[in-house]
Amino acid sequence: MKDNATRLRLAHSLAKHSKQSKQSIWDVASSKIEGARQNRSLVNVGEISRNTKDGGKVLVAGKVLGAGEIDHKVTVGAYSFSEGAKSKITKSGGKCFNLQDFMNDTKSVKNVVILG
Repeated sequence: MKDNATRLRLAHSLAKHSKQSKQSIWDVASSKIEGARQNRSLVNVGEISRNTKDGGKVLVAGKVLGAGEIDHKVTVGAYSFSEGAKSKITKSGGKCFNLQDFMNDTKSVKNVVILG
């Protein structure tokens, strides 16, 4: 379980990166992470599969859950993952990142899909 200080540091880091890179996607993620847990997104693997193509990138400012199937490679950056979701994404050839690593790894957000 992540503590409040870690969550707030992540939100601050996302907001700072948004200003530096002039990419508002990080500010949107920061606002969602900063909010109450009940307002954070829950996204199933099946929803990721329906909304992406092979090689796509997805940002989830919440938790990815394991319901559904995925049959193509995707890179997913999320606040947290269930074990089932991580397993399904990696079995399909995809990658799972926490939001900080996803932000550092993603230079261009042109083809990033926000879910949740």
